[in-house]
Amino acid sequence: MLELPEGVTAYGDAKIIGAENITFGSPVLIDDFTLIVARDPIVIGDYVHIACFSSITGGERVDIGDFAAVSQGARLLTGTDDFLNEGFGNSTVPTEYRNAVRAPISVGRFCIVGANAVVLPGVTIGEGAVVGANSVVTRDLAPWGVYIGNRRHKERDRAGVLATFARFEADRRS
Repeated sequence: MLELPEGVTAYGDAKIIGAENITFGSPVLIDDFTLIVARDPIVIGDYVHIACFSSITGGERVDIGDFAAVSQGARLLTGTDDFLNEGFGNSTVPTEYRNAVRAPISVGRFCIVGANAVVLPGVTIGEGAVVGANSVVTRDLAPWGVYIGNRRHKERDRAGVLATFARFEADRRS
């Protein structure tokens, strides 16, 4: 049975490979049917929820900031194959014949990665940004935007979120 630090709840059908490479904040909630493969370091901040059927894979570093959420079915992929050039195959084919792309991912504080969204290698999602459901994120996203795909649709209420956070902090300390 996997031993997790106090404040981390991973339901019984969650699969965590390489837990020794993960730094967990508290509280962290990892739902059933989630897959996390940590070959390189993964840092999960405080008050993070990783929802059911989501995955974090690819063999590179991942940082998830405080108060962030990875929604149902979302994928953080630090490694994938680029099929536009000369490479072919999949993970069963030796690397020299593939066009594998690997790079770290960073998800900032207060971010939400929507249901079934896919975040590709090398992406940084700025603080407070929201990624809409079913989006595919191929480039960095600026802070506090609401994105569907890679398009910024509107501004998120940064002042409102930070005011609510200040209330949360005050209540937590009292």
